[in-house]
Amino acid sequence: MSEAIKVPTAAEYIAQDKVPEVLFWVGCSGSFDDRSKKITKAFVKLLHKAGVDYAVLGAEESCTGDPAKRAGNEFLFQMQAMMNIEVLNGYGIKRIVTTCPHCFNTLKNEYPELGGNYEVVHHTSFLKDLIASGKLTIEGGKFKGKRITYHDPCYLGRANDIYEAPRELIEKLDAALLEMKRNKRNGLCCGAGGAQMFKEPEPGNKDINIERTDEALETQPDIIAAACPFCNTMMSDGIKAAEKEGTVEVLDIAELIASAQDL
Repeated sequence: MSEAIKVPTAAEYIAQDKVPEVLFWVGCSGSFDDRSKKITKAFVKLLHKAGVDYAVLGAEESCTGDPAKRAGNEFLFQMQAMMNIEVLNGYGIKRIVTTCPHCFNTLKNEYPELGGNYEVVHHTSFLKDLIASGKLTIEGGKFKGKRITYHDPCYLGRANDIYEAPRELIEKLDAALLEMKRNKRNGLCCGAGGAQMFKEPEPGNKDINIERTDEALETQPDIIAAACPFCNTMMSDGIKAAEKEGTVEVLDIAELIASAQDL
């Protein structure tokens, strides 16, 4: 799919006196990290294919404040959150979808007490619903026979009890879903949560992301599936450290679904 996709902004909607059905919250990682931008593009292609009425905030989107809050700077978190809430409420936004579990958790669980009340959906649940309603279909056996293991992001799994949606999507690809020995509620963190993404690891015998990648590699996968840009980075770094870049891919669920549709 080579043609450029025009992504509408909430400002363009309000200029026409309209409100988008869904606001796609892109997140810092999905906006600025070169690897994560590919996840953003894959998801946007799926939104277009399904005919979803959506918009983004564009330059008006700021960090949700998750890293500041996890690092202990509650004051900075509240400042960032209040600015975002003012923008979202100004546009009359009711429903938000995000590809980042950190953004998802913060918008869903921590914005309401500051006056930001929205229906917040993670992109794996959103894609599952699009397929269930027939707006998206997964065709072709591109991943038939592929061995895929799935890593549970902490803020999606343990924090919000979303375990089945991503797994159901993988199974729809006709792939073999292989579970790591630690999975679902017992899953191991990739090492990036709690603002650890932005600092060097503390001294120890082994980095967490290396440990988690080793567990993934024990399943002898062709693909490690993730549903979080932070997890994607940490697992990709683990694959590099294991020198498996030529044989094992780390892909987001949105990338898998988009690839299955040749988008």
